[in-house]
Amino acid sequence: MLIHRATEDDWALVRDVRLRALRESPEVFGSSLAREESFRESHWRIRVRTGPTWVAVDDEKVGRGLVSMIQEPGSPVDDRHVVALWVAPEVRRQGVGWALLDAVRATAAADGAHTLSLWIVDGNNAAGDLYVRAGFARTGERQPLPRDPSRVEERWVRELDDAPLR
Repeated sequence: MLIHRATEDDWALVRDVRLRALRESPEVFGSSLAREESFRESHWRIRVRTGPTWVAVDDEKVGRGLVSMIQEPGSPVDDRHVVALWVAPEVRRQGVGWALLDAVRATAAADGAHTLSLWIVDGNNAAGDLYVRAGFARTGERQPLPRDPSRVEERWVRELDDAPLR
């Protein structure tokens, strides 16, 4: 599995993996399949251009995982935010999630960040297990899920150092 930092020209690959993630795991994301299916090419290009995005690609050049990093509005300047992490079911528990998170960690550290943060929807225990093993800790900060206020998500944070996540 190759972890590839997407360029704007990879917009279709990013779109395909993201839509698959929303199709197969809709309950864990803040966005919806219907919303993102309506995005045009220009939106996908802007998304990749404005926020570093990595795709896990297999030998056949099929996307099997995805993650992006943003500077979340309202967060400290030295924090980078992990968004949209997803790994295809057929390659889970094979280190793909680790590798995607490590790409984010390395880029955030090189960019001068001191923390990584993310939001986890209550009940997404598989993600919570991965993030605990990767050194993230709960903050206790909770908020309603933007697309479904009946659900709640919690902010998690990891202090950065030069060491890989493993």
